[in-house]
Amino acid sequence: MRGKRFRHVGAHLMHWLLLVGVAATASLAHGQAPARIVGTITAINGDTLSVKPDNGDVRQVQVPSGAALRRVEPGQKDLSNAETIQLSDLATGDRVLVRLDPNAIGDIPQAAQIVTIKEADVAKRQQQDREEWARSGTGGLVRSVDAASGVIVLTSGAGPTLKIITVRVSKTTVLKRYASASVRFDLAQPGPIEAIQVGDQLRARGTKNSDGTEIDATEVVSGSFRNISGTIASLDASSTSFSVKDLLTKKTVTIHITPEAQMHALPEMMARMIAARLKGTNPATPAAGGGPQTAGASAPNGQPRSFGGGTGQAGGQWAGQGGGGSRGGDMQALLNRTPVIHFSDLKKGDAVMLVATSGTSEVTAITLLTGVEPLLEAPEASRNLLSNWSMGSGGGGEAEAQ
Repeated sequence: MRGKRFRHVGAHLMHWLLLVGVAATASLAHGQAPARIVGTITAINGDTLSVKPDNGDVRQVQVPSGAALRRVEPGQKDLSNAETIQLSDLATGDRVLVRLDPNAIGDIPQAAQIVTIKEADVAKRQQQDREEWARSGTGGLVRSVDAASGVIVLTSGAGPTLKIITVRVSKTTVLKRYASASVRFDLAQPGPIEAIQVGDQLRARGTKNSDGTEIDATEVVSGSFRNISGTIASLDASSTSFSVKDLLTKKTVTIHITPEAQMHALPEMMARMIAARLKGTNPATPAAGGGPQTAGASAPNGQPRSFGGGTGQAGGQWAGQGGGGSRGGDMQALLNRTPVIHFSDLKKGDAVMLVATSGTSEVTAITLLTGVEPLLEAPEASRNLLSNWSMGSGGGGEAEAQ
């Protein structure tokens, strides 16, 4: 559970850790910087740490008495305000940058310096990031990119709820791209606007206009992913994978499910209402309170009404903001309230819609919905529905770790 909590550490934290590594080694007399490890402490045994790097296997590091140990707050750019700590202050779950002593001998590498961000501090910063992305974020599928002018046009929603969003990028905008075959936001790498392609999924945060159709972006993350719709043909529990025949390509694809995948079950009533919206009809389904829900209605505080009181169970009323994502994160909030499922809940013949990593015959699921039989009548129109939800953007509506 702790590992899942940290898979969405904001990219700025990782960027900061790398900066610290550069700053810490800049004063060394040696011509080359020694090796370093960036990761999470998984165990502490005496003076030896087990550190799980963000890429690779767990590594053992011995911490001699002369090692410099510092604690910093998330967002600090240097060590000027760092707190000196002791080995006993470290704990499993803490994020660390370990600079290894190049002159140490022995089978176990020794730390010359450790810079740590405490687990609780990371969790607090993550919550702040989630709130910021929810407040000032937007997203969708890339419709066009004008690199010269810094204008990216997105589509969000589908059918009659289709919304066009203009994202303006400046020289100060932080641009990130998901790494190849990766669904982790914290591993996203800097990338120019020219790397963004039509059909990519993109999320941006910044200053929005009143109706959310334009945003001056301070941060953008994008990636190339694949939308797949179909029914499960077979399951392999030993590899937590299943096969499905993609309705669009008519080809069979193997879907791999990892612990990071967001998997939800769409209640039947909600699925039928979304399908009706995509077709341009307005089903007169009674709201949980009894009367019909008017499209576009909001709660008294101006926020979208929740589906079924936030329980995600069938019998409530679909959020009344145009259904298919007519306002920013509505679809994200809606899908996050639906019941969470696991691989063991899947069955042969289940209808699924998912967003996955790019690939032809084998992909890894990012987000997956079951109970989507009514939506399979229009898989191409439905693809926009998951565009925002699939982006684990450090808080822009992503599902909470289970």
